[in-house]
Amino acid sequence: MPPRLHPVEPQPLPLDLARLLHRLRLRYVRQAGPAILARAREEGWDYAQVLKVLFAEEAAGRDRSTREMHRKTARLPSGKTFEAWDPKASAIQGEAQWALRTLDWIGRAENLVLVGPSGTGKSHFAEAIAHAAIDRDLRVSWFTLETLTATIARSRIDASTGKVVERIVRSELVVVDDIGLLPAGADEAEALYRLVDAAYERRSLILTSNLHPARFDTIFPKGLATAAVDRLLHHAHVIVTEGQSHRLSEAIEGRGVIRLAFGDSDEPT
Repeated sequence: MPPRLHPVEPQPLPLDLARLLHRLRLRYVRQAGPAILARAREEGWDYAQVLKVLFAEEAAGRDRSTREMHRKTARLPSGKTFEAWDPKASAIQGEAQWALRTLDWIGRAENLVLVGPSGTGKSHFAEAIAHAAIDRDLRVSWFTLETLTATIARSRIDASTGKVVERIVRSELVVVDDIGLLPAGADEAEALYRLVDAAYERRSLILTSNLHPARFDTIFPKGLATAAVDRLLHHAHVIVTEGQSHRLSEAIEGRGVIRLAFGDSDEPT
């Protein structure tokens, strides 16, 4: 029986090679190179296979880094993904959920409007879609109506509103959460209109609101509301969420907190 071969221990890269990889900004080749070269020696890879694996590692590392950067710059609020999503508990029709999760509609620059009472899963679904889009290497921007309005208002100081809006719609998906929760006026209407107008037939929007867009003229000046809604709904999927608040249900059932633990001497009397 032939002697058992021991795995080849990875050896540090030669200093001149490490410096060259650093100069060429091949960070992930430099990190994974010792282990990959050790495996290549052990398994007798040819040069083409070695190069393929090294450059595949570099490409994968850059993709991961890009996604991490996109996730950070998107400023998503809470880290909610589809891993924590219960499709059976959602008021959104199952077939609609799965169709939206394909993200095909983003490629067509269509919009998604989620309408319903607070606590019915609108923001969770929107954020989960946003995370899924980032995982597909798409850029995402997340706003509430208040932060969008503040961003547009700051741009008026140096007359850069057009540039700021164009910068926002560089993202393939822009989310505006919780429209209608707080009082709104002309500034909020202008901010929403500018975004919808710039994104029209170019980028996808997700809006969540406790009001159907047809009623936006009850919180915004009628002219701007009509113009924004006309463009928003022209290529939009409107999903209505119904039912009791998931947050309220969890609170009533005691699932919103971790049960307090009392020691023997700490039990209430």
